[in-house]
Amino acid sequence: MHGIKNSTLDMRGPALSRRGFLGGSAVLASGLIVPQSALAADEPVKGGNLRLGLGGGSTTDSIKPGSYNDSAMISVAHALFNGLVEWDADGKISPELALDWQPKDSAKTWIVSLRKGIPFSNGKTFDADDAIYSINMHRGKDSKSGAVGALKEITDVKKIDANTLEFTLDSPDADFPYVLTDFNVLMVPNGHTDWANPIGTGAFVLEKFTPGVSISMKATGHYWKPGRGHVDHVDITIINDATARLNALISGQVDAINRVEPQAVALLEKAPNLKIVRAPGGWHAVMAMEIDKAPYDNPNLRLALKYAVDREQILKSLFSGYGTLGNDHPIPRSDPYFNTELAQRPHDPDKAKFYFKKAGLTDPAITLQVSDAAFNGAVNMGTLFQASTGNAGIKVNIKKEPADGFWSNVWLKGPFVASYWGGRAAATQMFTSAYKSKANWNETHWDNPKFDGLLAMAQATTDEAKRKTYLWDMQSMLSNEGGAVIPVFRDWLDGSSKKVGGHTPHGGYDMDNGMICEKAWLRA
Repeated sequence: MHGIKNSTLDMRGPALSRRGFLGGSAVLASGLIVPQSALAADEPVKGGNLRLGLGGGSTTDSIKPGSYNDSAMISVAHALFNGLVEWDADGKISPELALDWQPKDSAKTWIVSLRKGIPFSNGKTFDADDAIYSINMHRGKDSKSGAVGALKEITDVKKIDANTLEFTLDSPDADFPYVLTDFNVLMVPNGHTDWANPIGTGAFVLEKFTPGVSISMKATGHYWKPGRGHVDHVDITIINDATARLNALISGQVDAINRVEPQAVALLEKAPNLKIVRAPGGWHAVMAMEIDKAPYDNPNLRLALKYAVDREQILKSLFSGYGTLGNDHPIPRSDPYFNTELAQRPHDPDKAKFYFKKAGLTDPAITLQVSDAAFNGAVNMGTLFQASTGNAGIKVNIKKEPADGFWSNVWLKGPFVASYWGGRAAATQMFTSAYKSKANWNETHWDNPKFDGLLAMAQATTDEAKRKTYLWDMQSMLSNEGGAVIPVFRDWLDGSSKKVGGHTPHGGYDMDNGMICEKAWLRA
């Protein structure tokens, strides 16, 4: 592994990566490949009020790092706080509050150097004590943080000096810097607990927060990142209804929105003052079965459902083809470790019938819980799934759940739930977050010692051939044995006014991987 040296505040810097999701290009809905340099040709303008209409907000939302699980709060969090490492739009990682990282002991120990002189919004200077507190917020057996699984490999983090940390891991992890890009792992002052009055090093401070309704933030006026933090104010309105969100953009009530429905892309492309920002990446729809609960503990039933789903129909009907077919594992085709030799599972009603009969279950109670809070079209996906399984002689009931509170009341609680995942910067990170045994967000309850062993070996080596073998085997295991039906990978589709500059594609998450507030600027 290579360390990253960056003695200036140039956020581009040399970057550590084996990834190139977008190859430094922006992919627009028209199908044209536009160099990032062309999009960045305009000179950013300072000032103005950026108005965002975002889906993915709930009355159960919180400012506290570790609680973020959907688009709105991810964007808010990146406006208020910074992480140690940033996942760039070209699929690489670069310094954020960490300036440099170096492995020791075959990547079981990592020395992380921090930037000096970076101020929090209350004037305090960021240091190692703040970083240790912020990391430890997510650790411990009683932690409810969404990052606890990713950080579970840390056995100790200690201060070497005011600007240097030493991380000790339970086993070598060559991809550890990617773990630090987790959108929940953000830096706050040592001992801070007043989340109604958050303090961060981000470009903005909080003015008003009404969970599930609206968020207002104003610029600190002294943001430390060159070329970031252009606007004076950000107003975010939570608009979970896709039609209302689109109308808000068309009517000029907001400057940018996320989760544009694919069917609306052609409409927006025709509007002279609007544009689509499209990014292929790791976003995927999931129908997650908890495999330790009946009837989903039957592997033949799981295979029956995987063969029954009509992936091409879902991709075409719900996403207008803006994406690729899924193969029941979470690694996208854009990832360098995507298993190209694993045959794509087809829609095969006869095989679905075969495995359903082999399961030997008499009228199993199969109920899929769905809500458009997960993503636009989740309910329709459930309906299409119900129809395709019905054609294979498998009865599936659909239970529509309310949007508000879905993530806290249904997800990770129901035995068969439709949800989604955004991408992760590294395949090992994706597996650690959602499929490693005992991970907090292991929605399928996948618990396989062989899989965990392969993951550990993939993390422990920098040998590309070995890593490829391990990661390919893990994808095959999940596809054939796991509890996730992953029908499609969908492109991110944001919409914005053409007066918004700096809104660029990112394969990780919508709204520029949640960095829209600090990156965007407004043309006069």
